[in-house]
Amino acid sequence: MKNQKGIKNRSFFFLLSFSFLTSLLSIKTLKKVELQDIRISGSELFLQNDVVKNSSINFPIRLIFVETNLLEKELKQNLSLNNVSVNRELFPFGLKIHINSRIPVAYGERILNEEKILGFIDKDGIFINKQNVDEKNLNKLTIQVFGWKEKFKKILSAIFIAIENYELEIVKITFSSDGFLTVEEKDLKTIFLGFKPKLINYQLQTINNLKNELKKNRFSKKIDNIDLTNPDKPKIKVFKP
Repeated sequence: MKNQKGIKNRSFFFLLSFSFLTSLLSIKTLKKVELQDIRISGSELFLQNDVVKNSSINFPIRLIFVETNLLEKELKQNLSLNNVSVNRELFPFGLKIHINSRIPVAYGERILNEEKILGFIDKDGIFINKQNVDEKNLNKLTIQVFGWKEKFKKILSAIFIAIENYELEIVKITFSSDGFLTVEEKDLKTIFLGFKPKLINYQLQTINNLKNELKKNRFSKKIDNIDLTNPDKPKIKVFKP
């Protein structure tokens, strides 16, 4: 009889505890997330206000109604982030947001609605608004990109990879309004690459080969520009005395 009574007491205590915990969790999930309940890690550049301003979610909002996937997508796009994760938490209550920022490798300029916007470009060719960049990452930038558009990302990424893998010192990358690509290399000066993005890797390899060959012959100082719109038939223009 005593054993049965003890079992009943433990069962009752368990059910009471479970009921209390369930009620507590329900109350927590229905509680509204305020500004101070947003915790950001991974970057000191962004504050709670940046999260609110760059999201379509209206704060304060009940925790259970926060669409984490939507918030991640919007913050990644609007703040030019490499990655972001958003988690709902009950203890401590609120949203935990971990941010991975993009690291700039070049200065950038784009035209949007006929307005010139200054910013930066990362290794993937992504444009970063200047307010979304930590100034400590800007000390060693030597490359400038003009005329950035979304469709030029892959070309830019290929150029940055070539700069790492070859001995190229490209200091300026320019896309005209109609997409004509020109680069400036420290030794080879102005190089015309044209309208054919599918040729970019071949063109970059050709630039590297030309630079190595011309350096051997100490010819690079005489160069005015190089036309590589057809990389199989490079045209080198030299200064005339």
